Amino acid sequence: MGKAIILISTQKDELNRIIGFLDKNNYPSLSIGAMGGLDACLLQTAADCVILDLDSIRIDNRTIRELTLQYPHVYFLCMSSDRFHPKLKDAICYHIYACLTKPLDYGELLYWLRCIEDNGNDPD
Repeated sequence: MGKAIILISTQKDELNRIIGFLDKNNYPSLSIGAMGGLDACLLQTAADCVILDLDSIRIDNRTIRELTLQYPHVYFLCMSSDRFHPKLKDAICYHIYACLTKPLDYGELLYWLRCIEDNGNDPD
């Protein structure tokens, strides 16, 4: 069993489906509804992955960059139904480990989680 995965989204139904999938595959997870709770969550849990729902939370390049610098041991993934996020292109290019398209392909999610495990928790 890996370290915890933090999901940040306001979409309760979608979160419940993802958490159910993660539980079934022995990935502990927890969810928060806003970026404001992320620091406390990362400081209190042994999380190595954060999945950001770009469709339901507000975030910018600077925030993502600061998070990756503050938590270099954490992999940041994003998910969205939009294929392009021009306002986030720098963050997606340099700081996001993987982008997942909605509706979520659970096989792809599992692939990326296994890649994180294989990398030995070293995002660089």
